[in-house]
Formats: sequence, C-alpha cells, structure tokens
Amino acid sequence: MSKERITYDDVRHVALLSRLRLTDEEITSYAQVLNSILDYFAKLNELDTTNVPPTSHSLKIQNVFREDVVMPSLPVEAALANAPDTQDNCFRVPKIIQEM
Repeated sequence: MSKERITYDDVRHVALLSRLRLTDEEITSYAQVLNSILDYFAKLNELDTTNVPPTSHSLKIQNVFREDVVMPSLPVEAALANAPDTQDNCFRVPKIIQEM
C-alpha cells in the first residue's frame, strides 16, 4: 500500500463543503476507501501502455440512424389524453418562473 494521500481532515473538509453530516467512523472509512482507490490507480500507472493506442471507448461505437419518414402527427386529443391539466389544446403546468 502506498503512502496515505487522503487524510481524515481532507474527508472532513469535503464533507463540510458538501453539507454532509458524517460520523468520525464514516470519515475514517471514507478516507481508507478513497486511498485504496488511489492505490489501485497507482498500480494501473505501473502498466506498460507504450504500444496501446489511446481510445475513448473499449468497444467500437457506431451510431444507428433510421430513415426520416414523414408521418402524420399525433392528434391533439391523443397527445393530451393522459395530461393531468390542459388549457386551449396545450399542457397546463404550474408556473415556475417568478417575476423580479
């Protein structure tokens, strides 16, 4: 195991900034877990990757598009059928913007 890099005080400080109430046992546990994660990354850094090309995904990704087909729109009555509240053929929702 490598030298501890995340301390009890580091975890306590981040918890304070995040407005998390953690017990002393939780802070100690999180510090240990985070340090074990950093140790794992340190092991990964030991690997020789000189002949490994950089990738953003481990698998080849290909977008699948369908042809655009012109179709009739959904009737207004069907679109609004399950709406809890409507007004003038529109969805009616609570006001969320307050005037200044």
